[in-house]
Amino acid sequence: MPKKEIVRLLEGFRQFKEKFYNGDDPTFGNLLARGQGPKTLIIGCSDSRVDPSLLSGSAPGEIFVVRNVANLVPPCETGNTGRHGVSAAIEFAVVNLLVEHVIILGHRQCGGIRALLFPKETKAGGFVQSWMKIAEPAKSRAHAMVTNGDELALWKQCELESIRTSVENLRSFPFVAEAVNKRNLQILGIYFDLERGELLELDEVTGTFSTIAV
Repeated sequence: MPKKEIVRLLEGFRQFKEKFYNGDDPTFGNLLARGQGPKTLIIGCSDSRVDPSLLSGSAPGEIFVVRNVANLVPPCETGNTGRHGVSAAIEFAVVNLLVEHVIILGHRQCGGIRALLFPKETKAGGFVQSWMKIAEPAKSRAHAMVTNGDELALWKQCELESIRTSVENLRSFPFVAEAVNKRNLQILGIYFDLERGELLELDEVTGTFSTIAV
């Protein structure tokens, strides 16, 4: 007998199937017939509390989602070395799906950023630390901005700065720059403060974040 958590997930799938496959909802029939055509790519964190579809109220087929530790975008790297899963997903979304918007979605209480700032707290292995090196520029900026020893303030500032780093890295991809110039692809840095239930948007010119009125 599966554990109760798996049973609950299977029950959730049963409800999903009843809604979309055994009823009158045409959503998946339409998606199968015409293929997917999302307008927005969201690069979010793997954190279980920060589900892009849940936060945005999106229906199936509306958003193309990439999730990884700390919602990071690596800089553009050429060559056949390494594994470029995030880069491949971005390329597919921008070049093949022709998304109109790319959102870097960061959040409060990010464990990846915490591991970057306080590596001794990482419990096992080196995969997280290796991945989080992408955000070293954010760490440096955060330390320069928060100098009073307040760990919580430093943690939050680094979360914000990591979004700015990922936006900068995203713009380093030639196909992204081309899409921005030729068809006005929009890039947004958004921060979800899950403690306050608020969204903040990055102003790339000033480097500051302001609350989005909803």
